[in-house]
Amino acid sequence: MSKPTIEDLRAAVHGQVITADDAGYDEARAVWSGADRKPKVVVRPSNAGDVIQAVGFARESALDLSVRCGGHSAPGYGTNDGGVVIDLSLMRGVRVDPFGQTARAEGGALIFDVLAATDAFGLTTAFGIIGSTGIGGLSLGGGMGHLSRGFGLTIDNIVSMDVVTADGKFLVASDKENEDLYWALRGGSGNFGVVTSFEYQLHPVKDIYAGVFFFPIEETKTVLEFYRDYIVSAPEEMGLFPGFQIAPPLPFIPEEHHGKTCILMAACWAGPLDKGEKALAPIQNVAPRVGELVTPMPMVAFNTAFDALYPAGMQHYWKGSFTSDLSDEAIAVHAEHGPKVPVLQSTMHIYSINGAVHRVPADATAFANRDATYSIVIAGMNPEPSKQDEVVSWVKNYAKALEPHTEKGGYINFLSDDDQGRVKENYRGNYDRLTQIKKKYDPGNLFHVNHNIKPA
Repeated sequence: MSKPTIEDLRAAVHGQVITADDAGYDEARAVWSGADRKPKVVVRPSNAGDVIQAVGFARESALDLSVRCGGHSAPGYGTNDGGVVIDLSLMRGVRVDPFGQTARAEGGALIFDVLAATDAFGLTTAFGIIGSTGIGGLSLGGGMGHLSRGFGLTIDNIVSMDVVTADGKFLVASDKENEDLYWALRGGSGNFGVVTSFEYQLHPVKDIYAGVFFFPIEETKTVLEFYRDYIVSAPEEMGLFPGFQIAPPLPFIPEEHHGKTCILMAACWAGPLDKGEKALAPIQNVAPRVGELVTPMPMVAFNTAFDALYPAGMQHYWKGSFTSDLSDEAIAVHAEHGPKVPVLQSTMHIYSINGAVHRVPADATAFANRDATYSIVIAGMNPEPSKQDEVVSWVKNYAKALEPHTEKGGYINFLSDDDQGRVKENYRGNYDRLTQIKKKYDPGNLFHVNHNIKPA
């Protein structure tokens, strides 16, 4: 039987089929993470039927298959050389059910798309911190952000998913249908199929009281010690993370501090607004501040507040790790390496994932690190090719110094391509079950352009 041709694919797909012979090819192959690769074909489905056709084409042609939502994968897994890319960017519809407090979002939607739709109803769900992030990669990897302590990870808020599997079947995964697939997709990343829509549980949050505080770099030890001691018993309505940041030219930061490295804390109070000022007061009083912005705002505004700092097209090299304790020794490592952040866009964040995240058993979803209090990301994001070696070296040296103070695994969405060897460690006791489910739904490992779980 002959392999299908591009002409066959064009005839079967209602959306767009783009090859190097088409005018829009260079735009179609570009990803947010800046990976410069040249796939054989980019398919932009308009519906789940198109996804089935594209999956079938890749399978029958024995080509690499990448699935792209927002394209934020740091290793560039949303594209490839010589294979098929399923780009879900034409599938961004969101339907909110305000009475059932759920939202159904197509697989190509961005965080901004969903939160802009739910905001009108005074509802939200637990997502990441960058609005241009695709919900697909974020949700399948776990999903952590401002509301994790109160509402859990993104995967803890997924009610159901529509999925196209490697054999071209369209399935619903929930706690009532295909329960094993539902379990694996919640944390197992893109290993099991193409999710064409997600149904999320929503929560009654609209406006939050938020603050971004910049402290002098000399206050690193004081800030991190405060964070460690405060976050373990802070109200779950409080989302808080520290990080290192070269101060951008923002109006609330005095000009003499622009371009200087600071330690920041980003705070999100999702409780009653009239209690927000009091809730953020302990953070304001930690140490002298270089600058701050504190104000009530819609949740969607805070979720997109950092987007301008991270435009598309930069080079990326990241490392992630988990830890249950921010020890004095670990703080010393941060105080040594964090201030060396090489470019404005690079950073280190320590996300708090206690509270509601801890109340879900480690084997309830594929995400196994339910005992971790902190998820650390050292994100080398760089717009200057000439500085890439310096950025990568900073990330590697920082991560290596932290190794004695962190777990062996790391959050799957924070890993680089050279972290394939950490995949099994990341999933801990859930890994063998994941390989069995992979064997059932993708025995040929069609979905392998990712942090790969191989079939048993």
